[in-house]
This record gives sequence, C-alpha cells and structure tokens, in this order.
Amino acid sequence: MKNFVFLIITILALSSCSEYNKVLNKGDVKTQYQLAEKLFNAGKYTKAMVLFEKVAPSFINKPQLQRVRYMAAISDYKLKNYDLATYRFNRFINNYPKSSKIEEVYFLNSQAQYNLSPRSSLEQKDTNKALESLQTYLDLYPNSEHTETVNKQYAELVDKLNKKAYDIAYLYYKTEKYKAAIVAFDNYMSDYLGSKYKEDALFYKFKSAYELAMNSVEYKKLKRLKDAVKAQKRFLKYYSDSKYVSEAENLLVKLNKEIEITSPQITAEK
Repeated sequence: MKNFVFLIITILALSSCSEYNKVLNKGDVKTQYQLAEKLFNAGKYTKAMVLFEKVAPSFINKPQLQRVRYMAAISDYKLKNYDLATYRFNRFINNYPKSSKIEEVYFLNSQAQYNLSPRSSLEQKDTNKALESLQTYLDLYPNSEHTETVNKQYAELVDKLNKKAYDIAYLYYKTEKYKAAIVAFDNYMSDYLGSKYKEDALFYKFKSAYELAMNSVEYKKLKRLKDAVKAQKRFLKYYSDSKYVSEAENLLVKLNKEIEITSPQITAEK
C-alpha cells in the first residue's frame, strides 16, 4: 500500500513538473501568468518567480504589471532574498504610490531591511538603512497593527549601533591606544545619552586616562594624572555602587601617590 501511495505521489509530481515546463517553454502569456499566480498562491515562490520574470515585459504599460511586480516582490521576500525584495519593494513604492497594497509593501520593505541588518561587529550601513525604513513606516502608519513590532525592532537596531560604537571605543582601550579610547568614549557618551553601556564607558574612559597618565612623558604627566582623577570622580558621581568601585578606588590611590611624586619634580624643574 505504501509503495502504491508513493507511486501516485511520484506520478503527480512528474505531471506537475511536466505541466510547468510545458507552460514555461510553450505557453502563451495568459497561461503563464495564470500558472504563476497559482504557484504563488500555493507558496511555490521559486517557480512562480521564473514565470513572473518571463511575463513582466508583456505587461509593460498594462494594469497587470502592478500585480506581477507585487507578487514578485513578495516572492523574493518569502524566499529570504531580502536584497532583491527591498529593490522590488522600493520600485513598487515609487511606481504605485496609490496602490491598495502600498501599506503592506512599506511594512514588508521595512522587514526586509531589518533582516539585512548584520551583527554589531560588522559594518552597519544596512542597519542605518533599516532604521530609515522602519521610521518611514512609523511616520506613515502610526496607528498600524504592526506599530508595536516595528518600535521594538527600531529600539533593537539603535541598541546595535550603540553596541557597535561602544565596542570601537573599548577596542582602542584593549589595544592600548588610550588617547583614541578617551576621545571615542567621550564621543560615544555624547551620541548615546542614557545608554545601557554608560557605566562601562565611563569606567574604561577612566582606566584609559589612568594608563595614559601613568605611562606619560614627564612634561605631560601631571596634567594627565589630574585628568584621570577627574575621570574617576565623574565615574563615581554616576555609579557610586558600581561593580567597578573597588578597582576605581584602588587606582585613585595610585594616582594620588603619583601626583605627590610628580608635583615636586615639576616645581623643581621650573
């Protein structure tokens, strides 16, 4: 019985392939379009796409072209061809701004862009594009059923950029480029007010200032030591109960001792 069922399924599959190839290679435009739509509705997007591409030139300047372009864009999205999907969605938006499908297209375009956003360690050009697309959707459709989802995605991507900026600053610290780290942490905290990484940023800015001062040339050392003390006090001002407090206080003791040693030297040299 199992073999018989398998045989029937195989025959039907071969018959379906035969019909598809026949329509693809020898069918007229109407038949190809009808089969493409049938395949699209059945979720067979790869085969549908081939037929959509084939019939599209025949529908130039005809109403059917809008439907073809819509289904082709959806097909790419369903197949996770997000680069192609965003291209098709944007073309649809430009060509058919009054379409009844326009809100759906804006939403799916934002989702395709969102899916193109890479992990935070990589270049974030696509993340910025996704933020623009998500914001456009929110601006156009503030009361949409998707508003909550889009807002969460927007916050997630902002946090990704936040993490990227923090990681760049932290990398300067880890590679002992302390002057660059101090500047990067300052820029980071200016760009991302209220960041969840602010505690770490302030602490590692202080540690960067500490390392820069303790290893400084003599004629710059006293100023850098005092700058490091200021950085430590700023850190404790905001995070007096931080997990880093003990380390920060120990480093401050060393800074003050170094200031005591360095100050007389500077005075004597003058």
